[in-house]
Amino acid sequence: MATTTATTATAPSAAAAPPRQRRTNQPIAWLFLAPYLVLFGVFVLLPIVFGLWISLHSWDFTLPGKPFVGLENYTALLDPSSVSFDPFWGSMRATGIFTLFSVPLLIVVPLGVALAMNQRFPGRNLFRSIFFAPYVLGVAVVGVLWRFLLDANIGLVNHVMGTLGLPDATPWLSSVPEAWVALVGVTVWWTLGFNAVIFLAGLQDVPRELYEAAEVDGAGAWSRFRHVTLPGLRPVLMFVLMVTIIASANMFGQSFIMTNGQPGQETRTAIFYIAETGLQNFQMGSAAAASWILTLALMLTSVVVFWLFRERDGSKA
Repeated sequence: MATTTATTATAPSAAAAPPRQRRTNQPIAWLFLAPYLVLFGVFVLLPIVFGLWISLHSWDFTLPGKPFVGLENYTALLDPSSVSFDPFWGSMRATGIFTLFSVPLLIVVPLGVALAMNQRFPGRNLFRSIFFAPYVLGVAVVGVLWRFLLDANIGLVNHVMGTLGLPDATPWLSSVPEAWVALVGVTVWWTLGFNAVIFLAGLQDVPRELYEAAEVDGAGAWSRFRHVTLPGLRPVLMFVLMVTIIASANMFGQSFIMTNGQPGQETRTAIFYIAETGLQNFQMGSAAAASWILTLALMLTSVVVFWLFRERDGSKA
């Protein structure tokens, strides 16, 4: 009886120890988080707030005076009679065109590659390396390389097409829609490896038992893909879709290096316009306002994507 009483008496103190220990470890946890929090605050939060502040001023960093103008920079971009309206919304249109055509390809093609890489066959690791290798290249390398390959006069692409009896004078970089085909095609070739690796990781997390059960029920390859693979990939698919939309909407390097926004300003994207307005024309206030409008558009797109995926989950439940 004495032993039982002693054990019972000590139980509450043992149970109460973990909360006190957690409170004791909190300063240590914050200490380990401090480097990340400092970097996040300095390089993310501070630029966001400072960019919003700049957008409310007529900000030319070459001049001492930077008067406060309120929402004037925003209204100039939204007013059809403003000189900034057509260039800005033309760049937004170019961004929309590129995003509309690149995102589906950067979902479907990497998913197909991931499905192939998930199979067992000789040379599988080499196959994976070949598809991922272009992604390690910088945008400058990719842009310069394909600018020469797609040159209408000396480019290897037109030379090969001529050898095959196809048109050998295609203006890949100086005419539309050829320029869009070139920009989208090069971007897909360059970045599909990243999405494919993400999809491959997601495929390997889908339980094998689900495929076996589907085979026992007589499901074919398409049924297994539709009812097992896609539901299992839904969180990964949402992540890849959102990241790809954001990356496509922020496309700049390919357009700047390969086409320089030509023909005319047809391939000048929103980031191209923002960089040109702020860094070349020194209108940092207008550029910051344009970047915030683009950010709000991407935030709205993110909300729609999350809502669509939640809606599907709810309808299946």
